[in-house]
Amino acid sequence: MANTYALATPRLLLNNEIRALELRVIGAEGENLGVISLKEALAAAKAAGLDLIEISPSAVPPVAKIADYGKFEYERSKKEKAVKARAKVSETKEVQIKVGTGEHDQELKAKKAAEWLAEGHRVRAELYLRGRYKSMDEKFLIERLAKFIERIGHPHHIAEPIEKSPKGFACVIERAK
Repeated sequence: MANTYALATPRLLLNNEIRALELRVIGAEGENLGVISLKEALAAAKAAGLDLIEISPSAVPPVAKIADYGKFEYERSKKEKAVKARAKVSETKEVQIKVGTGEHDQELKAKKAAEWLAEGHRVRAELYLRGRYKSMDEKFLIERLAKFIERIGHPHHIAEPIEKSPKGFACVIERAK
């Protein structure tokens, strides 16, 4: 059975694995050697004691570089890790209030939601309804959730408006741009 897992980055072709007849070659010092035949490129790589690495197979003609493969792969993996580290992961955090939640508790939850917004996360504010609270006036419940959202001090905008959810009413807010 063939391996069905895809690599994060495709494996590069080396030396005799390269099938193109002509290549645009970049030398060991970064100089452009121009478009030369595969045979000449392999000879240049061998003379330098390095590998011929096909770095852009889809180009016409394909681009190859004369370099040490181990060092080249190490540099490439370092660049990929740096890109991953810079990528900001945004989550949707959830804050839940009930109809009977007191003023002070709402202030604390609004403060926490403001912290999450400052960190760049989305916040899902939910008015949780149990039992007989489900039969209360919808207009009153929506106003209750809207007042809570107004308490959040950090600048924000509503990404998803207040709607009925399985547990009550909910909306999603994001940091204002």
